[in-house]
Amino acid sequence: MDSQTSPKTIRIATRKSKLALWQANWVKDQLQAQGVDAELVLVETQGDKQLTAFRLMKGQGFFTKAVQDEVLNGNADIAVHSLKDLPSAACEGLTLIAIPQRVDPRECLLARPEAIDKTAKGFPLKDGVKVGTSAVRRQKQIAQLRPDLQLAELRGNVPTRIQKCVDGEYDAIILAAAGLTRLEITVDHLTVFTLEPDELVPAPGQGALAIECRDDDTYTREVMAKIHDADAAKTVNVERGLMKKFDGGCQLALGAHATSTADEGLSLLVWYEGKTYTATGTSPDELITDAFQFFAE
Repeated sequence: MDSQTSPKTIRIATRKSKLALWQANWVKDQLQAQGVDAELVLVETQGDKQLTAFRLMKGQGFFTKAVQDEVLNGNADIAVHSLKDLPSAACEGLTLIAIPQRVDPRECLLARPEAIDKTAKGFPLKDGVKVGTSAVRRQKQIAQLRPDLQLAELRGNVPTRIQKCVDGEYDAIILAAAGLTRLEITVDHLTVFTLEPDELVPAPGQGALAIECRDDDTYTREVMAKIHDADAAKTVNVERGLMKKFDGGCQLALGAHATSTADEGLSLLVWYEGKTYTATGTSPDELITDAFQFFAE
């Protein structure tokens, strides 16, 4: 950072949900560890206001656009998002400046004891039980593996979704492991099964954060560079690069999970419209192109 630049308070735009606040406060803590003051700017997004099923909502950026607007309007300096919510197309005027260290990208199945059948194929659930999830990607993968299960819309923040299952509105629900980890939630009365990526392929960028700032804000860009994780960005960029090929947002029924290999290469697992694709390679662009061509055929 330029020693002649006067430090300023970094204003962090974030949604108001418990998970979003945890994420924004984590970023705030990282900044304060550098000696940089920070404060939160709370935002209500379209996705927070409108509880319609995602598949019925038009457009993209339901959980991100209002947060981005606060930065574009000068009311905040950075926007913090769950990366899986961020549309693949860049927001004009903003730059994705940091992807911090990623946490567990896997999915979790939370089930009421009476709904569990560990001998069942696909998921450890009895025939015909009611499973709550609003993500089209999850719904389609579950329907392919277990067409007997009843799929039902599930909206609300992480604690609310869990409580709905505890209360018996659902027999089981699907949540991202990252949310449970970050909020340090102890789930009583439900059994938690962590699903491997080849059992339920996660969303592109799941488990990662995205931090954006204005294109011309060099001070903030330099500050945030210190919490950027190149390894996380390497895998996430492959997942999101494929998502961009499909011109998708969080409604896209695409599962993509990339990992680094021992030889500095990459391994990619993709699910889209009932088909699964796996590949390894050293060129991110080739992996993305080959995967897209596989599904385009």
